[in-house]
Amino acid sequence: LNFGGNTDFMNMLERERLESKKESKTNAVTSQLPYDVGKDNVHVGPSDYVPWLEDRKWCHIRIEGTTFGNVPLNLELKLEVWDSPNSAGVVVDAVRCCKIALDRDVSGSLTGPSSYFMKSPPIQYTDDEAHQMVEDFIKPVE
Repeated sequence: LNFGGNTDFMNMLERERLESKKESKTNAVTSQLPYDVGKDNVHVGPSDYVPWLEDRKWCHIRIEGTTFGNVPLNLELKLEVWDSPNSAGVVVDAVRCCKIALDRDVSGSLTGPSSYFMKSPPIQYTDDEAHQMVEDFIKPVE
């Protein structure tokens, strides 16, 4: 569950924007699982606009599972970040990959970097696969 006070969260008060954002966030999470959890067992997405949070975002995460002997296990955590600068590092790395592509006369979708840096890439790989694809992509060409 995500709460925030900036214009991104305010714009999601429009239900059309909320649905596409919820779908992209949910797909980004469920695409990393080797099994189908079922649409009723996962909720990822913005929850509400809270003006006094300003540019902060609060994210509440709950993970349910089982341990040895099928004993239930629940994990809950809260993440609080300043939303605008939060993705700056990802954007910088994505732009660096674009520059490498330009220098090498590569055009079209950058599959590995897109899968690693973006929520809804053209082709989704696991985080480990996408990370390796980025490492391979940025290696100097000899």
